[in-house]
Amino acid sequence: QVQLVESGGGSVQTGGSLTLSCVVSGYTGSSNCMAWFRQAPGEEREGVAGIKTGTPLTYYGLRKKDRFTISHDNATNTVYLQMSNLRPEDTAMYYCAADVSSGYCYPNHLAYTHWGQGTQVTVSS
Repeated sequence: QVQLVESGGGSVQTGGSLTLSCVVSGYTGSSNCMAWFRQAPGEEREGVAGIKTGTPLTYYGLRKKDRFTISHDNATNTVYLQMSNLRPEDTAMYYCAADVSSGYCYPNHLAYTHWGQGTQVTVSS
């Protein structure tokens, strides 16, 4: 059974940093897609970043690459999202997602089957 468990969310002030973690279990194979999404109240779910595990390939949502970095630890099958210079508009529930890789791993929510429960990030001004 596939499970994704996020952690690392919290409250920070503008300009602060956070690193989110997502432990993924139940996936086999050396190459899968894992990604981070976020959703603010009343907004659509937005893709932040995706990664093809076992490769250096990463994919970022629009205007996300400058302050967000996705990475993956093969040993623990944990996907990370490093966030820096956070702004109030980054406030959202952040979700990780995973699926079997069939090529590119863009953070398109329609392409992901398995989701975590989310972790809240709140940035105050």
